[in-house]
Amino acid sequence: MNCFSSKIIPPSSPCKSTQEIKKLSIIYLPSTSQFSNKHTQLLSHSIPSRRCKFFVPIRAITEDRETSITNEEDDDEGKEKLSIFASPDRLLNASIVLGAGTIAITKLLTIDHDYWQGWTLYEVLKYAPEHNWIAYEEALKNNPVLAKMIISGIVYSVGDWIAQCYEGRPLLEFDRTRMVRSGVVGFLLHGSLSHYYYQFCESLFPFNDWWVVPAKVVFDQTIWAAVWNSIYFVVLGLLRLESPSNILNELKSTFLPLLTAGWKLWPFAHLVTYGVIPVEQRLLWVDCVELVWVTILSTYSNEKSEVRSSEEMVEPESNSSNKLPKVITQTIYLFR
Repeated sequence: MNCFSSKIIPPSSPCKSTQEIKKLSIIYLPSTSQFSNKHTQLLSHSIPSRRCKFFVPIRAITEDRETSITNEEDDDEGKEKLSIFASPDRLLNASIVLGAGTIAITKLLTIDHDYWQGWTLYEVLKYAPEHNWIAYEEALKNNPVLAKMIISGIVYSVGDWIAQCYEGRPLLEFDRTRMVRSGVVGFLLHGSLSHYYYQFCESLFPFNDWWVVPAKVVFDQTIWAAVWNSIYFVVLGLLRLESPSNILNELKSTFLPLLTAGWKLWPFAHLVTYGVIPVEQRLLWVDCVELVWVTILSTYSNEKSEVRSSEEMVEPESNSSNKLPKVITQTIYLFR
C-alpha cells in the first residue's frame, strides 16, 4: 500500500521509513508559508497515521507562520496609523492648515454677516463672491500696498508648500520654517516692490500703440525678472544664515537657468497682464500665476542648500571612517 496519493512522492515509490519522510518534510518546509489548509488536509488524509504523525507539527508551523505574518502586517499598519496621528510635527502642520483654511473660508463666507439675516444659503453663496471682490477693491483704495503685501505673502507660502509636495514630501510633513521664509519674502518684498514696479512701468511706456505691450513684456522678462530673482535668492540665503560666498555661488549657477525658465511661462501670462488687466489689479493676476512660478523658485533655491547640508553631514562620517582603520592598525601593532 502506497503512503502517498498526492504529488509529493510518486505512487510507485513505497514509503520505506519515517526518516525519508522527514527529509521530504524538511525540503517542503521553506515553501509552507503559502501552504493552504486544503493541502495540509490532503497530506494528513493521504498518509497513514502511525508513520506520518509529524505532519501535524508541520501544519501547526504553517499556521503559526501565517498568523505571525498577518500579525506583523497588522502591527505595521497600526504603527503607521499611530505615527500619522501621534507625530507632533504632523499634528502641528495639520492644525496650521486646518486653522488657516477655516479662517479663510469663514472670512469669505461671512462677508455679509451684518445684513444676511433672512437670506437663504443660495443667496449667501450667490452674493459672497461679488461682495468679496468689492471689499478687495475698497482695500486697494484705502491701503493698496498692505493689501498687495498680504496677497503676495499668502501666495508665496502656499507656493513653497506646493514645491515641497512636488519634491516628494507628504502633504502634512512640510518644513514650516522654509514655508515661513518664503512667505516673509513675498510679504515684505514682492508685494510692495511689485506695486511700485507696475506704476514705474506705466510711466516708462506712456503710450497706447500696438508695440507697447510687447515692449513691456520684454522689459519685464529681462530687467525686472533678473532683479527680482536675484533679490529672492539673496534674501532667502540670508534668512537661512548662509555665508555670502555660498549665496553668490548659488546665484551665479541658477541665474541663467531661472531666467530662461521664466521665458517659457511669463511672456504668455504677461500678454494678459499688460494688455487686458488694469494697473491696480495686475498683482492679483500675477500672484495667481506665481503659484506655479514660486514652486520653481523655491525648488531652485532650496535644492542646492539641502544638497550642501547633506554633504556637510556626510563629511564628518567619512572622516571618522577614514580614521578607524588607522586606530585598528595601531592597536594590532601594539599587540604584536
